[in-house]
Amino acid sequence: MTTNTLITCACALSLTAAAPPPDPAPARPTAPVPAVDAPPPVEAFAELPFIATPVVSPNGTQVAARLSSNGVQALAIVPLDSDKKIVRLGTGDNDLNSWSWVNDDWLVARIGATQGVRGDRWYLRRAFGIKADGSKIMPLGKDAAQNADDILWIASDGTPRVTIAMQTSIYSGDPNFWPVVREYDVSTGRAKTVQRPTDHVMDWYADGTGTVRLGIAYNDDRRGYRLLYRDRADQSFRTVAKARGTIASLGDVPAMFLAEPGKGIAFSDDDGFDALYDFDLATLKTGKKLFGKPGYDMGAIITDAAGGRAIGVRYIDTAARTHWFDPELARVQSEIDKAIAPRQARIVSWSRDFTTLMVLVGGADRPGTYYVYRPAIGVMKLFARTTSKLPITAYGPVSTIRYTARDGLEIPAVLTLPKGKPAKNLPLIVMPHGGPAARDDESWDWWTQFLASRGYAVLQPNYRGSIGYGTAFEEKGKGQWGLAMQDDLTDAVKWAAATGLADAKRVCIVGGSYGGYAALRAAQRDIGVYRCAVSFAGVSDMPAMLRYDGRFLNGNRSKDYLKAQAPDLKSVSPINHAADFSIPLLMIHGKADTVVPVDQSRDMADKLKAAGKPYRYVEQPKGDHHFSQAADRLQFLQELEAFLATNNPA
Repeated sequence: MTTNTLITCACALSLTAAAPPPDPAPARPTAPVPAVDAPPPVEAFAELPFIATPVVSPNGTQVAARLSSNGVQALAIVPLDSDKKIVRLGTGDNDLNSWSWVNDDWLVARIGATQGVRGDRWYLRRAFGIKADGSKIMPLGKDAAQNADDILWIASDGTPRVTIAMQTSIYSGDPNFWPVVREYDVSTGRAKTVQRPTDHVMDWYADGTGTVRLGIAYNDDRRGYRLLYRDRADQSFRTVAKARGTIASLGDVPAMFLAEPGKGIAFSDDDGFDALYDFDLATLKTGKKLFGKPGYDMGAIITDAAGGRAIGVRYIDTAARTHWFDPELARVQSEIDKAIAPRQARIVSWSRDFTTLMVLVGGADRPGTYYVYRPAIGVMKLFARTTSKLPITAYGPVSTIRYTARDGLEIPAVLTLPKGKPAKNLPLIVMPHGGPAARDDESWDWWTQFLASRGYAVLQPNYRGSIGYGTAFEEKGKGQWGLAMQDDLTDAVKWAAATGLADAKRVCIVGGSYGGYAALRAAQRDIGVYRCAVSFAGVSDMPAMLRYDGRFLNGNRSKDYLKAQAPDLKSVSPINHAADFSIPLLMIHGKADTVVPVDQSRDMADKLKAAGKPYRYVEQPKGDHHFSQAADRLQFLQELEAFLATNNPA
């Protein structure tokens, strides 16, 4: 589609004041303790998190977070040490994607929504400045587009300035399709252009001073990449690397720019696993390794407020961890860990001077609780519990196991057991994760803990192709959708039966997204392994998914990716083998799902009906891909519980 018409969707993507909750305090939701041995009701597990992603203001006096009340979510600004009222801002039918403090009085928030434009459906995004007292909401830019909210930099000097890369058109034939970079005063909405659009550059990166230093260009027709770089704002960008092809790589690129001139930090997998290295911006070469964890890839870098110093790095081994480069934060983390063991503590946010910390305390076997911790005082003060209906106690124990697939590859998996039951001869749920470029770890999971509370062991294999275990492990998944990746799941069942953990005659497979695809594939392919299958938002028709993904930004790259997932996409598509389905099947799909379209399940249901196969299909009218609504979570768990009680009772 090409046109020179710009779109303006500001009226549809908006923030509004929301009515305050009946109880002004965000903390301490409680629930009745259930009778001994009685599992919590399904409603308790279906509850949306009461609080999510709390972010401490620079001066440590306020917290911005997503709060949920009666199944409705809103952005809330909560005072920590004063009698000020909580400010709540609703987003209507829009998604609240993220929020950050700009200074002590202003925030910037990113929202998005799927909208109809000239007969097509587009997911459009934009940014807003928000005054912390709720008195003013300032749209940043006139236009919403697919990528109109890429926040590159936030000032650290107390001024209300941010730099945002934004499209101002959704149409690829328009020069405004490529993002312009503007510096905004979020308190007024006034802006100045700091980088004009450049053909094929969708991603810009800035250093700690706000200077745009790096751009990545991609030409979808040619499958060509270019890396653009400059040292200073008064220089022109130069092309420093090129690559072409469906599996092209630009090599190591800076993940952050250090305050020291000419220096940066980059991720590199030189030893097979992503680790952090010094990076020389003059030569574009890595130097000394700064930190790595044998057997695992590193995650996100944590920077100081000025953005020029790395103070830590996030990663996952068996659970989420933080390695602090800053010695004082490392000491504080160690003290907290000792105080709350065996629970896990994660410092999730902090004031500019680190005198006020937000700490999430919980574990894989219990919901989390947020505490405010001030190291100078040394006392953890309760801020809010993530759940109001589940008692904060230990639920099913969680551990990481490893088993060997049929070709000798070692597969890690997360095992959740029913609390208080011997790990012997249990009914088993195999639950493959979505993605498939994702992974499971030892963290609180409302799906698995619900199933464990009903008496099931739950095994979550990180099958080949899962991320986080190094380059070679991820690459073993290439071309193996529904093939060796599926074998890894059946080999997990064999392991569980051979160890005596599970009853091989009482196994069901349950999954969402790619995990839903794996459940459909298992129902069609793996005869005799499972008694039943459950697919949430699963892919059934790979060629149809290829056509759908090809409609969007960089659609040719998306099609290349899907084409590479199996030698023959039709042969691994369950929709083409309805006659082979051999077990009862439950499918649930949201009508508003923009990741996997609802037709993937509708069409599968039609094929199964024509073939006379046992299935139940449930469509959620407002459901999306992420269970954003409590009502959809509740319906899913109720359907899941009833289906398992009939087809694989515990």
